[in-house]
Amino acid sequence: MTRRELREHCFKMLFCADFYQEEDKEEQLKQYFQAPEEDEMSPEGVNRILHRVELNEADEETLYKRAEGIMKIVPELDKKIDEVAEGWKTRRMGKVELSILRLAVYEMKYDEEVPEKVAINEAVELAKKFGGSDAPAFVNGILAKLV
Repeated sequence: MTRRELREHCFKMLFCADFYQEEDKEEQLKQYFQAPEEDEMSPEGVNRILHRVELNEADEETLYKRAEGIMKIVPELDKKIDEVAEGWKTRRMGKVELSILRLAVYEMKYDEEVPEKVAINEAVELAKKFGGSDAPAFVNGILAKLV
């Protein structure tokens, strides 16, 4: 599995867990790996896979530990985001954008294997795929201020 695919799964895990109370989040991370496949039919009649979790045991463990580690420091990550997000606070941000930002800030500040530019670029790509039309610029602007 590529780093980009693992990153996307991590984003989805963080996003899903954010809808639950603190005491339920860890269980939600575990449930992610049992999620059913989701697909949709495009207007052209083409069936597209929206979500499929096909990970080997090593990738599952890596992904779980990464998402769990990020969730443990969410207050610290949110503080860093709040410091640079002029006119915005994390409590007002959409869950998609906030989950992307948390993942990117984690990669920029705590993952020595991911260069800052890569973390920003990958966050913008996630925002293009999962966020609204303004999400890529919003995510890019906040992360650029962190650098």
